[in-house]
Amino acid sequence: MKYGFRLFLSVVSTLVLTTAGLGLAACSSTPLARYEETRQSMGTFITVSLYARGEDAAGEAITAAFERIRQIEAAASIFDENAEAYRLNQQGIIAAPSGDLRRLIELSIEYGELTGGYFDITVQPVLELWEAGLWQQSPEIQQQKVSEALQLTGYERILVEQDSISLPETGMKITLGGIAKGYAADEALKALKDIGIEHALVNAGGDISALGSKPDGSAWVVDLANPDDTSQRVASFELSDCSIATSGNYERYFDPDKKAHHLLNPHTGYSSSECISVTIITASGALSDTLATAVFVMGPAEGLEFINLTDGVEALIIDNDRVIHRSSGLARFEASSD
Repeated sequence: MKYGFRLFLSVVSTLVLTTAGLGLAACSSTPLARYEETRQSMGTFITVSLYARGEDAAGEAITAAFERIRQIEAAASIFDENAEAYRLNQQGIIAAPSGDLRRLIELSIEYGELTGGYFDITVQPVLELWEAGLWQQSPEIQQQKVSEALQLTGYERILVEQDSISLPETGMKITLGGIAKGYAADEALKALKDIGIEHALVNAGGDISALGSKPDGSAWVVDLANPDDTSQRVASFELSDCSIATSGNYERYFDPDKKAHHLLNPHTGYSSSECISVTIITASGALSDTLATAVFVMGPAEGLEFINLTDGVEALIIDNDRVIHRSSGLARFEASSD
């Protein structure tokens, strides 16, 4: 999984925003022009691109978007000692949680149910084992420690009550790394829309959400890079009022033999091994972020079947043999080849 904000950089190179064709739209006074700013946040680089009438309007909007992202990081980080999720992991309970933490956890539980437990934010204790060097141990010790850690998992065990959120067993921990960036991209777009922005794109370390299209009516174009050669693209997608996210195992490994990576199967506690990349397109950044992880863990056969049975979701899956699998409705998002 894309667990923990410090792991988000592993996904950035998979989705490259195409910036050609900026365009202008005429209006009665100042024309719309394109503005863009990149800042470091949530352990990655986040870019806000938008069309506004002048630098002052653009600056106000961009500031609002990044402030919204800052608020979400303050709720969701498991590394910042002042963040809510960090304190929840340390104390096992947090009173009067923010709306963002509550919503992130409620969505995570909902998506855990949707995916049959392939997305599980309580897998953090298992992830920490691999980060600490479990891959150096014998298979017998690995299995013993993983089995013990799995006793501390289960998204359905999280207690979300009116005035608190708690983890019922000592040692349970959550990670919101598989959902927080997509959620942040969604919320940043809402902040922009509230200010009056109608055309915008937020790229949160490779989790990309689009507000409308470009002013001339053309879609935002996003390229999916070839995992084996990032100078080449596998596909290009046209986005308007939707989101895209990619999970891949080809950059973040714990061991030099590249057998243990950060995309863990919550059912087994071991790294998933059937895919190298999964790209999801759907209406919600939080959902696309989540499903990119879950479908990767499912594998190409089960994952593609799941996507084709789920309304409003499309996918491109690259398996270990470099075979590309496309969901039944993906073609409507794919840009024509040059």
